[in-house]
Amino acid sequence: MIVCKTKSDLRRHLETLGTNPFIGFVPTMGALHKGHLSLVRQAKRENEISVVSIFVNPIQFDNADDLVKYPRNIDDDLPLLERVHCDVVFIPNEQEIYPTPPTETYDFGELEEVMEGQYRKGHFNGVATVVKRLFDIVKPSTAYFGEKDFQQLTIIRKLVENEHLPVEIVACPIVRESDGLAMSSRNVRLSVEDRRIAPQIHKILRDARDLVGIFEPDKLKGFVIDQLKHIPRTKLDYFEIVDSKTLRPIQQWQASSRSIGCVAIYLSDVRLIDNVKF
Repeated sequence: MIVCKTKSDLRRHLETLGTNPFIGFVPTMGALHKGHLSLVRQAKRENEISVVSIFVNPIQFDNADDLVKYPRNIDDDLPLLERVHCDVVFIPNEQEIYPTPPTETYDFGELEEVMEGQYRKGHFNGVATVVKRLFDIVKPSTAYFGEKDFQQLTIIRKLVENEHLPVEIVACPIVRESDGLAMSSRNVRLSVEDRRIAPQIHKILRDARDLVGIFEPDKLKGFVIDQLKHIPRTKLDYFEIVDSKTLRPIQQWQASSRSIGCVAIYLSDVRLIDNVKF
């Protein structure tokens, strides 16, 4: 496994691997878990070269305290990537990605105005900025993103479409703990008691899926919100049932469209997100 810390070192190494090799790319912010590693394994299977980036992107944090507390475990991350036979790891510093203050602005319309967009102003512009810069550096054939951050996945697909980027975006299923909690780098910040409580979120979403067809979307949304609010030590940001392509709220179930329920909830001071497909 090769570790590169600069754009020039990365490009120099990739150029030694042949002309236009198929590169599978997994952008991360580190604090890796089994969910990330599943993306790397898929990138390995489907491409000639696998590249993982580790970069905590400061401009996508709307909360400075969240940026400070975000886990950074590079000494643990690298052995995990070696274990899954990652080919190249790119670990740039902030100066390498942003040699001058970024000025890019992206317009994703309604996609960035709902759910996360209502609670994290500027977040998706920060995500799009770093993803576009990483794509320009790595020049991947395919990039892999988890479905836990479903709105982010939708935004990145729109970025690729709007900017006519020559990269295929592959969505990968949520990887969960044995008790149902969606794997997240932020889970390490949960206290022992909060970790015990956290699986209730997925259980409520799973129960909601069984009520599709019995409750109309608005009634199901109300039921889920009521259940979530009864979880101790939590504060709900939102639960929405939306069209999986437009992210607009749906009013009735339609067999021809795919809907998804998305939640963001604080457990003590840790913000968790999850979703369920209906």
